[in-house]
Amino acid sequence: MLVQAAQALPDCEFIDADIARWRPAQPPDVIYANASLQWLTDHETLFPHLVNQLADNGTLAVQMPDNWQEPSHTLMRQVASEMGLPDRGRQPLLPPAAWYDLLSRQGCEVDIWRTTYFHPLASHQAIVDWLQGTGLRPYLAGLDEQAGSAFLTRYLALLAAHYPLQCNGKVLLRFPRLFIVARKIAA
Repeated sequence: MLVQAAQALPDCEFIDADIARWRPAQPPDVIYANASLQWLTDHETLFPHLVNQLADNGTLAVQMPDNWQEPSHTLMRQVASEMGLPDRGRQPLLPPAAWYDLLSRQGCEVDIWRTTYFHPLASHQAIVDWLQGTGLRPYLAGLDEQAGSAFLTRYLALLAAHYPLQCNGKVLLRFPRLFIVARKIAA
């Protein structure tokens, strides 16, 4: 992924590092994270760490899927529970007020909002196909082929009960996203 990014943007520097321990040689003006930080834990420590890496007046811009309470994700946990599997999914995001306070305490001006996208997908199976690359991965990891197939079959059946077909036969997948823009005010 980093090689492809470097080829696409040769004037940018891409670093393979643990973001929780990352310390840039020079404070950046912008740290941008798109649909990645939701997979990490301990946001209460990580986000202040990232703000501390910014230059004065630098900006932390983050977008994270906020779909933990959506049927697409509650049903994953339900199937895991029914199959006696541990909940391997990610944890819920902090509430917006907690993000606001966390970043304000770090000396930031904070803009935060939540937007829900409605993705029209061809079928319930299309939801499964999409989420196999993201939210379902932790649940399917380590399952043998038979258990993985049983998980997906049950999940697909539950999706069909929670996402009605539209008049054109498509399914609307609600996909909330949380946006945070925090500008570090010069001391």
